[in-house]
Amino acid sequence: MKKNIIVSIIVGLPGLFCNAQEVKVAFGKIQHIENFRPQLIDQRNIDIWLPDGYSNKEKYAVLYMNDGQALYDAQSTWNKQAWGVDQTAGKLIAESKTQKFIVVGIWNNGIKRHSEYFPQKPYKSLTRVQQDTISRQLRTTGSVNEIFKPYSDLYLDFLVKELKPFIDKNFSSKSDQKNTFIAGSSMGGLISLYAICEYPKVFGGAACLSTHWPGTFTTKNNPIPDAIVRYLKANLPNQRNHKIYFDYGDQTLDATYKTFQEKVDVMMKAKGFTNKNWETKFFPGENHSELAWAKRLDIPLLFLLKK
Repeated sequence: MKKNIIVSIIVGLPGLFCNAQEVKVAFGKIQHIENFRPQLIDQRNIDIWLPDGYSNKEKYAVLYMNDGQALYDAQSTWNKQAWGVDQTAGKLIAESKTQKFIVVGIWNNGIKRHSEYFPQKPYKSLTRVQQDTISRQLRTTGSVNEIFKPYSDLYLDFLVKELKPFIDKNFSSKSDQKNTFIAGSSMGGLISLYAICEYPKVFGGAACLSTHWPGTFTTKNNPIPDAIVRYLKANLPNQRNHKIYFDYGDQTLDATYKTFQEKVDVMMKAKGFTNKNWETKFFPGENHSELAWAKRLDIPLLFLLKK
């Protein structure tokens, strides 16, 4: 049974408006920041989950999660589904299966989500004709409403140069690379992988659930998966001090991922990743939804944060 937690209000910060809001969680509490206003990208809400017993007298690892509005309370989401992060993380911490950590949920930006989460450098490696094809595919499905121009480099700059310093200043966090992680699903998984490649000195691990390798919603005449593999070959972080988790199902949108994930797995092995620092898991019968990701969230959390 979930209980009601009234979030704290953070005040006195320039450019930041915060409102108290009731959020239902089973473990811990939420601090909700309304309209966090960065300099680099559009404002957005941030939900920080603090575990039971959170205290400034000790330090906590930090997990940054994309699509932050879908993490905690299913009654507040558009499809009435949520990851149940508070339940899974709270239980793992209470049972001493993981180190203590906080979760920073970064809300996505609606129609701009694809532009923020789409890995920018692989896209720029395409020819102009290929870029136009991708843009047309995304407009056809309503993922964007104008000519597609990803700005995920700017989104990552926001995470690293604005949000992380804010979190480290205002919360009792372990700010070093080995205690800083990022996670997401679908396009949120893709941007999490891009983040650890672009900022290997900042992020020590990434969890990429149901990674949306096609980038668009068709596998025909789609150069994106191969472009991503080429990028990874050149930019994967050092396997000795980074952990990367992938998974996928075989229903709905996940049914398109197997071939692409297998290509990435071959490349991971070639780069020296082993079961000590990399996992790819297949979940037959599972689809592309928050309910599916909630079922298996404990697996990547244990992989990244196990004591």
